[in-house]
Formats: sequence, structure tokens, C-alpha cells
Amino acid sequence: MQAESPFAPPEPAIREVPLLRPLDWLAAGWRDLGYAPRVSLVHGLIVAAGGWVIAVLAFAWLPLLPGAFSGFVLVAPILATGLYEMSRCRERGKPGDMACALDAWRRGTRPLVWMGLALAIAATAWVLVSAVLVALFVTAPITGAEAFVRHVMLSEGSNLFPVWVALGGVGAALVFAATVVSAPLLLDRDTDLATAVTTSIRVVGANPVAMALWATLIMVATALSMATAMLGFVVTIPVIGHATWHAYRDTVDAGALPARD
Repeated sequence: MQAESPFAPPEPAIREVPLLRPLDWLAAGWRDLGYAPRVSLVHGLIVAAGGWVIAVLAFAWLPLLPGAFSGFVLVAPILATGLYEMSRCRERGKPGDMACALDAWRRGTRPLVWMGLALAIAATAWVLVSAVLVALFVTAPITGAEAFVRHVMLSEGSNLFPVWVALGGVGAALVFAATVVSAPLLLDRDTDLATAVTTSIRVVGANPVAMALWATLIMVATALSMATAMLGFVVTIPVIGHATWHAYRDTVDAGALPARD
């Protein structure tokens, strides 16, 4: 057996959790929202405002609309950084307030910056892929919202929507597996991006059913938030953000890694 490199960071231990444990994470996220509601809701309001901006820009060229919104969701793990830190502070007996949330962005970490950049690139790439799919599959001119729904969303005369959903599902699953606990781990422990991402993938591998439920809950919350003209994000983002911290603490034993102070 090949000896482990003395320079390689230790691998955190992974815990297995019951199927319904994601419901406990949501309950804990809701409790954390109640500790500092104004600061938490500001995070959700910022995401909702970002959704409105994307909607305005995407409606200017309708073929970008599906990719723009789904790509926007891909960067959510990094947008919730302040929420993870607020839950982390409260766990350590500190006030989980705005100063705590801002401190997460001020001290940051190089791996977190790289993670944010990678997610932004992935989101941009998905927008472009979506636009290319529309151009390849839709031959009729998209002259308005009605034509967009008929030819893109309902795939009249083509198989665009099933292809788009299949590709998007694969991409979303990969991003979810790589990021479900990696950002909280990077905030909590002094480690590198590769270790954080592989740890996140190992968490999904060790808890496939529970993580599938967690992903489904996130997708349902996202869909409902979009259906309410983005207003739902004001609440769902802070609840899911805080809950993600508890998901990390529940599934990862990072005691072998030095704490990040």
C-alpha cells in the first residue's frame, strides 16, 4: 500500500445519517433564522433581487431564460456563506449577527474564492449551453412569450425540453455533490478546496438516500420561490443556508483538521 504523503491534508471522517434527517436540518435552519431574522432575511432579499435582475435581462432575449435561472441557482452555495458563518458563530457561543456574517466575507479563504469562481464559470457555461440547445432544436422564430412557451418549454416540434432537463439534471447533481457541505467545511476548517470537494462527494456517497431527499427539498423550495416572483427566496435562502451548516456538522467529523479562526 502506498504511504500517504505527509503534506496531504487529513481526510475528515464521514457520518451516516437516517433518511429523514434533512427534515431536522430544515427545523434547525428555521430556528437559526429566528435568532437574527433581519440579518438572515437580508441574505434572502439580496438573492431575490439578483433573481429580479436576471429575469429582466433574460426576458430581453428569451432563449437565455431557462439557462439564466438554473445557472443562478448553481451559485447559491457561495451566496449563503454569511449564513453558514452566522450558524457557526452561534454554535461557538458568539452572536450570530451582521458583524459575524460580514466577517466571513472579510476573512474569506483562497479556496472559497476559487470555489465561487468555479461556480460562476459553471453557471455561465450552462447559460451558454442552454442557448445553444435552443438554437439547435428550435427552428421556429421566438417572437414573444407565447412562442417561447410553445417551442421551448413545451418543446413543440422538437425534443428540446427532455434533452435540456436531462443535461441540467446531470450538471446539477454533480454541482450538488461537490458543494453540499464543501463551503461550510472551508469556513470551519483550515483545508484546501480539493479536500472540501472530495469530502462533500464522500458525504453524498455515504448517504445517497438522505442526500437525495435533501436535494429534492432544495429543488422544491427553489421552484416555489421562483413561482412567487422570487419573493419566496427571502425566506427559503436563509432557512436552507442555515440548514446547510447543520447538514455539514451532522455528516462530517472534521476534528482532524485545524479550526479556521
